[in-house]
Amino acid sequence: MNIRPIKTENDYNFALSRIEKLWGAQRDTPEGDEFDLLVAPPDPIDAIKFRMEQMGMTNADMVKYLGSQSRVSEILNRKRNLTLGMIKTLYKELKIPAEILLA
Repeated sequence: MNIRPIKTENDYNFALSRIEKLWGAQRDTPEGDEFDLLVAPPDPIDAIKFRMEQMGMTNADMVKYLGSQSRVSEILNRKRNLTLGMIKTLYKELKIPAEILLA
């Protein structure tokens, strides 16, 4: 099992192909465990960072969605939680699924 974070479009395509191959894998087997890991919802901050990478955004670009530069830094470094207002903005403006942001 070679699980790694999805950081690029190639990583994403690889993960999708693995999910297709592992679909229907029996639980509590190495294949079933790999499938569970691949389909688990991502961490909210990882999802934000991934979307930023996809869109070529910097931390400075996130100020309009999260507040001040220091707040952006605190959020992305996991020192501050997302507020409901931030979640709504990220969902509406960056199309990050709310269920991921609420996790």
